[in-house]
Amino acid sequence: MTASFSRTLRQAALVAACAISICALSSRSSFAFSAEAQQMCTSDAFRLCSSEIPNVSAITACMLKHRAQLSAGCRTVMDRDLAAKQSKVAAK
Repeated sequence: MTASFSRTLRQAALVAACAISICALSSRSSFAFSAEAQQMCTSDAFRLCSSEIPNVSAITACMLKHRAQLSAGCRTVMDRDLAAKQSKVAAK
């Protein structure tokens, strides 16, 4: 195999692992974020938390830990989703 093919294959595997993690993240009620948050935060998850893939709870904790380093769009939608979840919990 050539080096570029190996690198492309490795990147594809990483993208697939992140996509699976994000799907799992969205299917768990305690860690569910909107589709918009998933779209806005995928690059941040790779950049800041790739070492945590595929552990969904670790990715979530990592993203929250690195909140100040998130892109503006990701931080906005995550904050909105977290606030919505907190209001649902408070209402129960």
